[in-house]
Amino acid sequence: MMIDRRTLIRNGGAAAAGALGVTALTPAVGVAATDPTDPTSGVTRTLLQRHPSPAEGWETVQTLVEIPRGKESGWHSHPGVEVGYIARGDVLMEFDDGHALRLRTGDPFFIPSGAIHNARNVGRETTMMLSTYVVDETKPLVTTYENENRPAKPHP
Repeated sequence: MMIDRRTLIRNGGAAAAGALGVTALTPAVGVAATDPTDPTSGVTRTLLQRHPSPAEGWETVQTLVEIPRGKESGWHSHPGVEVGYIARGDVLMEFDDGHALRLRTGDPFFIPSGAIHNARNVGRETTMMLSTYVVDETKPLVTTYENENRPAKPHP
């Protein structure tokens, strides 16, 4: 399914959300008030573009992720790699194996396929991350995990 970026901008990405298997795709403009009791409240993923990958069965998806001050993406994984760039802000990228990376404005990052991770805004402004995924087109873009439901990974 090809998605016209102009249509996405007009519709706030809602038209593509179902096709991507993501319910959290929301417009970046006019971010709603956040719930202080929900650590992921106010986080948005705006679809910028989506195209078939040269490899059959795979697609390339690009999003703009915005994480308000003091909030986090929530623990999640993707069915392919994520290549990203911190356009604005400070993030602590946590992984379920206990490792963490401190990322600041201008830093690139790479997340392997299936890696369970959480992006926590540790800065003073809304973080903006440009994330590009090369993913299995038959699977949802994002699989979320509650803390108690995350699969345990052995520590080296």
